[in-house]
Amino acid sequence: MSVSQADKQVVAAFDFDGTLTRRETLLPFLRYLLGDAQVARHALILSPTLTGYGLGLIGNGIAKERVFVHCLGGMSMDELQQEGERFASYVLPGLLSHAAMQRLEWHQQHGHRCVVISASLELYVRPWAIKAGFDDVIATHLETSGDRRVTGKLSGANCFGIEKVRRLKALLGGRENYVLYAYGDSRGDKELLSFADHAYYRHIPD
Repeated sequence: MSVSQADKQVVAAFDFDGTLTRRETLLPFLRYLLGDAQVARHALILSPTLTGYGLGLIGNGIAKERVFVHCLGGMSMDELQQEGERFASYVLPGLLSHAAMQRLEWHQQHGHRCVVISASLELYVRPWAIKAGFDDVIATHLETSGDRRVTGKLSGANCFGIEKVRRLKALLGGRENYVLYAYGDSRGDKELLSFADHAYYRHIPD
């Protein structure tokens, strides 16, 4: 038995970096965590990777893992999660897009199920998103060793491109049962936007 349009659940899926925020958040997180001097030293060593990524020669997931292995490898996941929560509380509020937060509030007032879906690190996206009232958080996870040390590699696939669609399907089930609004700003969101009933690319409605 099919579900009528009026009876379908309405879901709003928001990208994080550049959509809910005014800019990407990984560099601010690394600067918060490591300090400017150490980040500059890491950037110098990683310059071939960063240049390759900028030129489109290295994929997002590969570049990200190289950065994480170099900058975060060996750190305690428990300590990183604590720092992620502090970053979410004290730094992220200053990076938010006012228009996107108003749109989130509009969806929440209408009782829509709100999902943040991001290639950014779950360790700081989740605590911020829970405080902001999101119903679900889908983001990128870091792999840990047996002693809860971060390896720097990703646990599971990078939440980018088609992976966003896969994870949303896993969360929500059959596509015929909900109406999807999607908001994004980059090539990593294109598959998600194509999947939506109402897609907004680099544009937040008034």
